[in-house]
Amino acid sequence: MYTNLKTKSKESLISVLPITIFVLILHFSIAPLPTDILYQFLAGSVLLISGMILFTIGADLAMVPMGERIGAKLVEKRNLAFLIVVALLIGIMITIAEPDLQVLATQVPGIPPYVLIGSVALGVGFFLVIAFLRIIFQIKYSYTLIFFYTIIFVLAIFTSETHLALAFDSGGVTTGPITVPVILALGIGIAAVRAGSSTEEDSFGLVGICSIGPIAAVMILSIFSKSAPVSSSGHAVEETASLAATVGQGLLTYGGEVFLALSPILLLFVVFQIFFLKLPRQYMSKVLIGLLYTFLGLVLFLAGANIGFLPAGNFLGAYLISLPYRWVLIPLGMGMGFFVLLAEPAVHVLTKQVEELTGGSISTKSLLFSMAIGTSLAVGAALLRVLYQIPLYYFLVPGYLLALTLTFFAPKIFTSIAFDSGGVASGPMTATFLLPLALGATAASGGDMLKDAFGIVALTAMMPLVILQLLGLIYKLKLGKAQKSAIIEDDSSSDDIIEF
Repeated sequence: MYTNLKTKSKESLISVLPITIFVLILHFSIAPLPTDILYQFLAGSVLLISGMILFTIGADLAMVPMGERIGAKLVEKRNLAFLIVVALLIGIMITIAEPDLQVLATQVPGIPPYVLIGSVALGVGFFLVIAFLRIIFQIKYSYTLIFFYTIIFVLAIFTSETHLALAFDSGGVTTGPITVPVILALGIGIAAVRAGSSTEEDSFGLVGICSIGPIAAVMILSIFSKSAPVSSSGHAVEETASLAATVGQGLLTYGGEVFLALSPILLLFVVFQIFFLKLPRQYMSKVLIGLLYTFLGLVLFLAGANIGFLPAGNFLGAYLISLPYRWVLIPLGMGMGFFVLLAEPAVHVLTKQVEELTGGSISTKSLLFSMAIGTSLAVGAALLRVLYQIPLYYFLVPGYLLALTLTFFAPKIFTSIAFDSGGVASGPMTATFLLPLALGATAASGGDMLKDAFGIVALTAMMPLVILQLLGLIYKLKLGKAQKSAIIEDDSSSDDIIEF
């Protein structure tokens, strides 16, 4: 346990310190933060590090094992109706529980939070069913993606411009620290029982398919509603009387939210334990301890992100775009995007599972670096939109066309991982730091919140789809060259033996 704690502490420090140092450099150079925001940011960084340590331990002990066992049991029952109903319920419950979605819903003007959350939850539940059925009936992943993204872009024709960015942003934030460990583990459990030659590829890809659900749900919602341009500030920075009071209030608030979020997941596992799994008491004790770690970790992480990073991001966006050299917002935002990716908790859950299931052939370092580059480019594109009011579809249409085209050439496992990574890259740090950065810049420049600021999460979710599949092509080419060299060496060795 001590070794695990030491490892997780080191990983969390390496993940969170870079973005903390980057913001402090900005503070002491060109963008001095107000004293209260600076102190909140530093306190938030400490909470973030502590939260990530506990969350990753909890995910290993509880969230992942629970998901794998439930997924395996769903297939073992060999009852399609049962699988569909349970998958739908799981998708709805974990989405309503997702803190990222709660953060986004409170920052969207014009749509009641419960309407947005309910629509997105139904979308995720429906597409989780589709993801399960795809594995069971062995439908090609690329065909599934192309079919449903074609529907998405047809719906986009009828979607108001003010809701387009929100729809794609919803697809990104829905797959966060609660949904990702559960959905990934469900996929691994189902693929393991289903077996076959594509087990490794089928273990991933569920998150990518589930991300389509919220996009479709919000687009359909848009067809039945209208919203006017919104140019007011998306999230005002409030003065606080005391840092301790702010932190205390934050811990209480997010403690209640996370408790309500995790309760349905615990209830679901208890039901499966009583009627289907019947695991030994010792194993259940381990799961409950893991859930406690997960609870404490998420409370600390979300409190830190919202108390410290949200106001800092909002202030920096407004301040940097007000400078005479406002273009500096783009390169600095790209730097922030690179380091923010490293602090996303769900990213570390994904990269660890990829490395374990591939036996280390796809390393954590290569995945993290590729995803960080993708996030950096996405933030740069999003802030370019804010500066020049460029329509979002100028980026989304060619980006997704390229990503879907690459599915025919990249190795299958890289395609599955790529579409999963799009969901995990746009987690709570994106929602509480990068989105407020864009909101602050848009408010200061007098732009439209829904059209200009929203979309940063969408681009953050899209870029890894391209970057990681390109990484897969490079991997494929290198593997081909290595195999060719090995064949030549074998032939050469054989010739030497004959000559001798």
